[in-house]
Amino acid sequence: MPMIFGVISLLLMIGALVDIIPKDDSQIRHLPKFVWIILVVLVPPVGAIIWFIIGHEYAQRTPQYRAPAPRPTQATHSSMSSTEEQLAALEREIEESEKADRIRKLEAELAAKKRKKKNDA
Repeated sequence: MPMIFGVISLLLMIGALVDIIPKDDSQIRHLPKFVWIILVVLVPPVGAIIWFIIGHEYAQRTPQYRAPAPRPTQATHSSMSSTEEQLAALEREIEESEKADRIRKLEAELAAKKRKKKNDA
């Protein structure tokens, strides 16, 4: 039994050292890297366990769900204003097109009336 405890302590110490040494200082929490190494070597099972619990910086977990895609009504102010500008431009274009169609129709009616008057005379 004491041999198993010694092997586990050694494996924990080696695992902690292998984890600490290649890390950048920004990836280590609470103490400098050098202090963690000394702690793990001098107090093998406890130092390694403390390292894995509070010293090691684990990656942040991402949420398991995805936020729904924003609807057009939830657009940002800048994109809303550009969308509103585009809609206003399209409405102006439609109005101009309708005016041009109405003018053509009136011109055609006027030309038909002139022909009718000419034929009656």
